[in-house]
Amino acid sequence: MYDARSGEMAVRLQASSIRLLRLARRDGQAGDLSGPKLSALSFVALAGPVSLGELAAAEQVRPPTMTRLVDRMLEENLVTREVDPKDRRIIRIAVTEEGRRLIEQARPQGEGGLAARLHCLADSERRAIARAVELLERVTRT
Repeated sequence: MYDARSGEMAVRLQASSIRLLRLARRDGQAGDLSGPKLSALSFVALAGPVSLGELAAAEQVRPPTMTRLVDRMLEENLVTREVDPKDRRIIRIAVTEEGRRLIEQARPQGEGGLAARLHCLADSERRAIARAVELLERVTRT
């Protein structure tokens, strides 16, 4: 169970996260790379080769939805399918060089607006946000 303060913090964090994602998506459109495609591609790039199930869970969509998205990314040469060397029944999704190039292309656009907003903060505020990011990464890893 959690206390009222944690519950209020969770509500505020969720609302802020949604606004932050909308801001990043608005600033970070990379040509034909849609928000869901960029999100999935970024996850695969960071997490390494992942199974379709892991990717679907991370993106909070059903496996058939993720299968369609991965199929489109395969057609566009953004990802590959690899057989897991430890268990040949498992297929892992990996990012191609073209996929990495598109992620890198999208990053300056998406981060530019946010970086400018962060730059306007005092050094102590930026340090506080850096610490909060570390904690959020820890919270979201589980």
